[in-house]
Amino acid sequence: MDEKTRTEIEAAAFRRLVAHFRERTDVQNIDVMNLAGFCRNCLAKWYRAAAEDRGQELSYDQAREIVYGMPYTEWKEKYQK
Repeated sequence: MDEKTRTEIEAAAFRRLVAHFRERTDVQNIDVMNLAGFCRNCLAKWYRAAAEDRGQELSYDQAREIVYGMPYTEWKEKYQK
């Protein structure tokens, strides 16, 4: 598999993971963290770090909005138990 195809497949898998997290608002971050060792916030931190590694400025709040699909404070009000 060439590098471009691998990157496209990884990007598609990432987008599917983010979509799944957005759909499963019933699953709390602490539950994911306890079972998988990472949560939505971790994913946002990794996203931000990857952007910074490539010279792109991205705040943690901006990265969380990408992962959550809305500002974190809004998600927290709607879904956090």
